[in-house]
Amino acid sequence: MSDGLDLAALFAHPANGGLRGIAGAHPSVVWRELVVAADESGLPADGDGRLAVLTVPPPATPWQQDALVRRVRDRGYRGLVLPEAEGFGAGTRSLAERLGLALLSATDPMALARAGWELREGRDALTLGYVRRVAQSIEYHADNLADLLRHLSASVGHGVALIDSEGVLLEAGESLPPAVHAAIDFGPWISTVELPEGSAASVRVDSPSRAGLRLAVFGQGLGAVQLSALAVAAEVAMPAVAARILIDEVADVNDAAVASGLLRDFLELRDSRDSELEQRMLERGWRTTGYHLGFRLVGRSRVDTLQLLRLVTRELTVLPVDSHAATSGRGVTGWLSFAAPPPPSRVEESVRALLAVHTAARRVFNVATGVGTLESGAAGLVATIDGASDAARIAAGRSATGFFVRIDALGLEQLLLSWTESDTFVPAAESLLAPLIARGPELVETLAAYLDHESGIAATAEALGLHRNTVSTRVARAQELLGLDLADPETRLAVHLACRALRR
Repeated sequence: MSDGLDLAALFAHPANGGLRGIAGAHPSVVWRELVVAADESGLPADGDGRLAVLTVPPPATPWQQDALVRRVRDRGYRGLVLPEAEGFGAGTRSLAERLGLALLSATDPMALARAGWELREGRDALTLGYVRRVAQSIEYHADNLADLLRHLSASVGHGVALIDSEGVLLEAGESLPPAVHAAIDFGPWISTVELPEGSAASVRVDSPSRAGLRLAVFGQGLGAVQLSALAVAAEVAMPAVAARILIDEVADVNDAAVASGLLRDFLELRDSRDSELEQRMLERGWRTTGYHLGFRLVGRSRVDTLQLLRLVTRELTVLPVDSHAATSGRGVTGWLSFAAPPPPSRVEESVRALLAVHTAARRVFNVATGVGTLESGAAGLVATIDGASDAARIAAGRSATGFFVRIDALGLEQLLLSWTESDTFVPAAESLLAPLIARGPELVETLAAYLDHESGIAATAEALGLHRNTVSTRVARAQELLGLDLADPETRLAVHLACRALRR
C-alpha cells in the first residue's frame, strides 16, 4: 500500500470520473485516503487529512457554499470533491484557498472513488483495467503502425511512443519529453522513469526486423503504482506492435518495388506514349503534366535504399509542393511537381529545400545528391531526372560542395557530360582506354575516381577504401600504359571524359 493518495496520480488516471480542479487543486497535494458519502452529513466526524467525495451538487447560495467549505475543513478534511463544483462562487473558492482545502469537481464521483481505491489498494484491478483497454484497442482494425499507436493511446488514456536510443520514431496522444526519453534504460526488459518533466513505463520490442526498439507509455503525474500497471499493459501490447512493424515493412518493401518498377518503365519509354503506364502513374498520384524539378540521391558507399527512401519521404512531407520519390538502383530518385510555371524565387526555394533533405540524409547515410533543371510535361520529367542523375554522379566526387550539385550550376561541364554520351565519343573513349580495359576494371575505376577527386590521392583512397600507396601505384601504372602525361590539363580533361563515358 502507498503512503498516500496524490492528486497528480488521480489526474493521470484514465477513469477518474472527469476530475477537474476548482480551487487549491495543486498536483502535489497528497491525502491519506478518500471517503465517499451521499452528502456532508454522511462524512465521518474526523477527517484526519482525507479527501471527502460527495455525490450531490453544492448548495446554490453563496453563504451555504461558504458554510459547507468551512464545516468540511473544520472536520479535518483537506480536499472536497462533488459534482457540478464549478457552481462555487469566486468568494467560496478564495475561502477554500485560504483554508487549505482543495476544491474539485467530478462528473462521476463513484468512478473517482474507484480510481482512488485502485491507486491505494487495488493495484491488480488497476493493472487489469489497463490490460483490458489494451486488449480492446488491439481488436480494432489499424491501417498501419501509427494508427495502432493512436488506438493504444486513446484506450489507456496516456501517450504512447515507439522509441530507440536516438529518439522518438512514432508517438500518439502526447509528446514524450526529451528528458524522460534520455532517462529510459534500454537494457532491461522493463524500464520505468519518474521525473518532474513526466513519467514513463517502457518495454523492449521483440522485433525480428528491427533491434533496439522500445514501446513506452508515458504521461504527467504517473506514480509508481500506475507505472507498474502500465508496464504490464505495455508488455501485453508489445507483440501486436512488433507484428505491425513487420506487416508495415513487408508492405513498404512491396510498394517500393512497385514504385521502382513503374519509374523504370517510364524512364525507359522516353518520348513514347503508353496509356496503361500513364494510368498506373496517375493511380499513384504521379502527374506528368505541369512542371517538374528532378532530384537523385545516390550512395557513395553501400546504403539501404528502402531506409533512405523512408527518410527522404518523411523529409519531403513538410514541403509545400507535390513531391514523389522511389528507389532506383543504388539510390532514390524523385521530383517536385508544380501545376503552373513556378517563379524563379520558388525554384530557388525548392532547391534549398532539397539541400535540407540532402543534409538530413547525410546525417545517416553516405550519399551524394543531384538536382536537375525545371522542365515541363512527360518528356521534361524524363529530362530533369536525367539531369539530376548526371548531377548526382558529379556530386559523388565533390566534397567541396558537400556532395550536393545542381545541374544548372555546372555550365560547360554539363555540356561536356552530355557530349560524352554521343555515338562518336564512346567508341573513341573505349579506344583511348583500351590498354587499361584489357587488364581488368581496377585501373579504369581507380583512374576515374582519381580524376573525379581532382587528382587527390588521399580523397581517392578514402572513396575507394584503398591504401594511398595502392592508389598511387595504380595511377602511375595507368599513365604508363596509356603513354600520357596527366599533368597536362587538356590530356587530363580528355581522359576524365573518356572514363566517365565508359562508366556510363
